Amino acid sequence: MQIDLKKEQKASHARPRYKYSVAAKIFFGLMDLVTGRKTTPAKAKLIETLASIPYRSWEIRQYTRLTRMYRDRDKVAHAASIMEWGREAQDNEYWHLVVINEKMKEDSIRDPWYLFPLIPWFMVTGYVIMTRIMAVLNIRRAFLFNAEFEDHAEHVYAKFVEDNPGLEDQRVDNSLVAEYGDFETWADVFRRIGLDERDHMNNSFVFCGKPENVVRYEGMPDLPRVR
Repeated sequence: MQIDLKKEQKASHARPRYKYSVAAKIFFGLMDLVTGRKTTPAKAKLIETLASIPYRSWEIRQYTRLTRMYRDRDKVAHAASIMEWGREAQDNEYWHLVVINEKMKEDSIRDPWYLFPLIPWFMVTGYVIMTRIMAVLNIRRAFLFNAEFEDHAEHVYAKFVEDNPGLEDQRVDNSLVAEYGDFETWADVFRRIGLDERDHMNNSFVFCGKPENVVRYEGMPDLPRVR
């Protein structure tokens, strides 16, 4: 089914944000302090640099559980479902990073100071530590924090497209972007990235036990069945 990306981007922009926890508000505030409040390709690139980290942290945690609880088939199945979803999601987040980088190259946009190696290293390292601790102490809370992160990212992309109407006239002619998807304009590329973030948010809500917060739309993929 063909998804109306423009319709979904407008729906994202119009939908109120999830009521974020204090921890999430601090996290997003710190990101704005570093990057500025305006949504830019460089800011999106930083978001995608961080976005795949929780999924890897969960995968490491679930491998540990598989080793310890291999006799319990129900727990093994639950761990496997988390790992399956996590692998797919982190692959998708990686493609977002690649696509955004291609757009910056196309527009001759250089990485700002906060994307030079030392700053992202500190941010990534801190986020890795945080997500691994959360995965061990309270995996459901970790899923909920990720839902907050992905809701934030979805709104970031919706606003980016809204603030940059010129993207509608920029045709996509890039072999790497074609591997991510078939798009006519860069506006649709960023709309699709935003919709991917909604899918990640929805799955996070399912795994954290809050399926009532899922934002449904026509043509959405099936939600995971938590085992």
